Amino acid sequence: MDPYRPQQIMSRPAQSSSEVWRVCVGLVLIVIIMFGLMQAILFLVKSSFGEDTYFDVLAGVNLAQTPWTMLMLLALMGLMGVATFVVTETLHGRRAFELLGPPGLFVRQFWQVLRILLPLMLVLQLLPLYLDRVPGLPFGTWMAFLPLTLLGLLIQTGSEELLFRGYLQSNLAARFRNPLIWMFLPSAIFALGHHAPETYGANAWIITAWSFVFGLFAADLTARSGSLGPALALHFVNNLFAIAETSLNGEMSGLALRTLPFGPDAEDQIRALLYIDFIVMVIGWLSARLALRA
Repeated sequence: MDPYRPQQIMSRPAQSSSEVWRVCVGLVLIVIIMFGLMQAILFLVKSSFGEDTYFDVLAGVNLAQTPWTMLMLLALMGLMGVATFVVTETLHGRRAFELLGPPGLFVRQFWQVLRILLPLMLVLQLLPLYLDRVPGLPFGTWMAFLPLTLLGLLIQTGSEELLFRGYLQSNLAARFRNPLIWMFLPSAIFALGHHAPETYGANAWIITAWSFVFGLFAADLTARSGSLGPALALHFVNNLFAIAETSLNGEMSGLALRTLPFGPDAEDQIRALLYIDFIVMVIGWLSARLALRA
């Protein structure tokens, strides 16, 4: 039996409008709409509050070292999901929520995976896998922001899953039978979106490769389940612990309860950390697959 047969649940609604040219145009339009909306929001900030506030907001979001600026960054990532919805409805003539899969299946599978991964990751955090960590936000402040943090992470991870696994994977799978095409291409684009040599230096390509493998894991879960629920749960839990529990020191640490005693420029420490994170990611992926069989 083909383990990826459930992918048809996601791909079947896309068959009438999944031409390669349409998907390519759609991807370009998503990028244009996303950045256009972002520029429109920044223009409103500038025209309403003046240049000083505009540059303060821009610098704050780029660094994301405070709770509010980190939440703003997560919220802005939601524009990717908005753009994906718009292109799906207009260019493809499809209902955008079809990108999630059948609603009941999506919710059930999301919960199946989430209830396994959350306690698993909590246990892994208690093991001596990581280096010494230092306090981040005070616990009371962290708890006060937690509901907004969870919402922001759902927006951010949900938007990425909508584009890469919902839009790209389902459209490509409707056009091509070979999984090497509809799993690898979206994962490669996803990985390139995480390529940041100005931040990670010599580790940038390692992190890009790490992101590529994560994309393949999310693609595999989507193809095996027929909804975005499992991939979203994996992505959400991964980012929850990387952003809200223990983050790198410096950029994007604004919502973290604890931080590592180094930033992204510490190349040797980052490289060692990536090996540990990779093992944790594999464990999470395999656990998600087991959860789907329950």
